Amino acid sequence: MAKRVAASARDKAASARSSTAKSKAKKAAPKPGAVAKPAFAKTTIALVYDFDGTLSPKPMQEYAFLPKIGADPAAFWTESTSLAAKQDADPMITYMRLLYEKARAKGVRIDREDLVAQGAAVEFFKGVEEWFAEIEGYVKIRAESQGVELRHYLISAGLAEIVEGTTIYKHFHNVFASEYWFDAYELPYPKRVITDTGKTQYLFRINKGVEDETKSINQHMPEDDRPIPFSNMIYFGDGDTDVPSMTVTRKNGGHAVAVYPPGKSKKKCVNLFADRRVDFYAPADYRRGSDLFKRTCLLLDRMLADMRVQEEMWRLGRGVK
Repeated sequence: MAKRVAASARDKAASARSSTAKSKAKKAAPKPGAVAKPAFAKTTIALVYDFDGTLSPKPMQEYAFLPKIGADPAAFWTESTSLAAKQDADPMITYMRLLYEKARAKGVRIDREDLVAQGAAVEFFKGVEEWFAEIEGYVKIRAESQGVELRHYLISAGLAEIVEGTTIYKHFHNVFASEYWFDAYELPYPKRVITDTGKTQYLFRINKGVEDETKSINQHMPEDDRPIPFSNMIYFGDGDTDVPSMTVTRKNGGHAVAVYPPGKSKKKCVNLFADRRVDFYAPADYRRGSDLFKRTCLLLDRMLADMRVQEEMWRLGRGVK
């Protein structure tokens, strides 16, 4: 059953992405004999999200993984934090190792397919599942430039395998999250670990259009050659672990929004706003008409207006009618 769920999630995501790619290719293909006109290229907007606490109320491991191995969430995270401090170890690697140590101690086998299947149990803040279509519809109506594309990215310290099994996985252009290497070891070993500061690498990958992790992003790339300017990005996060990404995004001309659980304390977000880490903050209510939706749309309006200004300047500079 787990394998069928995993395969289904992968197939649906692949089908959706393939369909989108074919559609874009069809629109972009010039007619035979036609001379391609130069086009303004900075028309892609990237909305970049954290996961735990931002899209989902709880860490993704608390919905199925920890209950399956009989671990109390609060006790698990306390033990993980304590162990990392005691061993002077990376907190992300520590939690990933501890998860499987506890599973093995309970005699519970968890493989990749099982983790993907666990994604079905993940819950989201109100409106998240509808958010992607609603915000894309807004951009489509408001955009006056030709060819504006909206992309959604996820950068998370959580597990990519669990994300893959969620209902919202299909909406992401790309997902950068921690992963396990299952085949080479008796005890699964971390394959990719996303740390708080490590998240910023992926912002630059999005910015430079180098999303293949086998390729370096350290080479200099002129700003004019970067397909998605930071000014076309909005980063969504919920707290201290997102500060490096918020700072990098805003210092490079982009935007950041902090969210907090509806009805809970907003002190952390207020502090982020006071420290100018974010443009706005709002309850994590993703429904159309919510404060989060309206404030995001304000930022999108600003971005679209700036995009039109930049496009007009580009046309004048090149004598394009």
